[in-house]
Amino acid sequence: MAFRPLHDRVVLRRLEGEEKSKGGIIIPDTVKEKPQEGEIVAVGPGARDERGARVPLDLQAGDRVLFGKWSGTEVKIDGQDLLIMKESDVLGVVG
Repeated sequence: MAFRPLHDRVVLRRLEGEEKSKGGIIIPDTVKEKPQEGEIVAVGPGARDERGARVPLDLQAGDRVLFGKWSGTEVKIDGQDLLIMKESDVLGVVG
């Protein structure tokens, strides 16, 4: 990927949701909610504090994370649908 996020931003790819409900009913694409789980693809170098020192991010490429429902900006890079958001919009790391 030829994209590098700046400051405290991360790029992630949504992980696909379930195709069936717990009862075995197949969920059509038109009513399926967008998943709130994703995999980090790239991270920025970190934000700067008041003294100008760089504060590194806690996330790294490959982490599976949960994020808010309306978080991030959807973009298409190299044919992939990705999200760009600040590290603070990520709720936590899964596993």
